[in-house]
Amino acid sequence: MKLNQRGFTLIELIVVIVILGILAATALPKFVDLSGEAESAAVQGVAAAVTGGGNINYAKYKAAGGTSTGAVAISDATDACAGAANSVFANRATLVTGSVTLVNAAPSTTSEYRVTGGAPQICGSGVTVQCTLTSKGAKTATAFVPCTN
Repeated sequence: MKLNQRGFTLIELIVVIVILGILAATALPKFVDLSGEAESAAVQGVAAAVTGGGNINYAKYKAAGGTSTGAVAISDATDACAGAANSVFANRATLVTGSVTLVNAAPSTTSEYRVTGGAPQICGSGVTVQCTLTSKGAKTATAFVPCTN
């Protein structure tokens, strides 16, 4: 008694393997670059936290009648952005939580972000200073810090 066995031929198997290889080769680059997108999203999140912290500080300053009670006076004219960001976040862990450190030099770890100033350089009452935050991997984002006086 002879059984008639049927299966895939060698050519059919090779064609399927080649098609799977082509699909894997086209899909792989989309997953490889996720770390860069994650770093970009992280620096944008820190920039949003800097903006939010600056706005909270401005509201506290104005609510206190223009005094620095409960807020930080931001009036640095030489490098308004770095001075403002450092003033707002110095010893104020409630404005930005987590292990984020704002630095003036090149960041050495993934939790450090360099703050550089933009325009305008003169800090006046209600003037918003544009800050550029840069991550260790050179990803950048923009934050806005309002001056208090």
